[in-house]
Amino acid sequence: MATVREGGRSALVVVDAQVGVMDSAWEADRVVGNIALAVDRARVAGVPVVWVQHRDEELVPDTPEWEWVPGLAPAEGEARVHKEFNSSFEKTSLENELDRLGVSRLVLAGAATNWCIRATAYAALERGYDLTLVEDAHTTTGEDAATVVDDLNTVMQWVSYAEVSNTTARAGELDFTALR
Repeated sequence: MATVREGGRSALVVVDAQVGVMDSAWEADRVVGNIALAVDRARVAGVPVVWVQHRDEELVPDTPEWEWVPGLAPAEGEARVHKEFNSSFEKTSLENELDRLGVSRLVLAGAATNWCIRATAYAALERGYDLTLVEDAHTTTGEDAATVVDDLNTVMQWVSYAEVSNTTARAGELDFTALR
């Protein structure tokens, strides 16, 4: 059963928007543009942006593949979380960062939809966070990428957990003032 989070603030969580993840992703340029739009809207509204960066044998720290994609980068003072597993919560500092910021609602964007975005979304709901998936700001690779993205967008409108809410929104329609 999920626990209801204290705090009442929202945070935009950007997962794995890295060169080595996005270089072969479906509609990467459009998705990166939409992530950038979501980041801009969050910053203007004073909503914290938390950046999650994956590392493994293909995404080695301080290599070009590990770096953020052009056009996206943490601003001074924005939280950075490093992970080694699909879920951004698994053995990371993410939950501590969100608690420190007083966050109870996550707005989620990034890659890869069928791995890290899905795992992070479910982990957030299981931990009692309300969740908004930015439906046009996540992507993955493969021939069926569009179907995978559409599937998670549909699931996040209908899956239910006790005492939390979940939905989707387009990057251009995010109203962070209503989500603070």
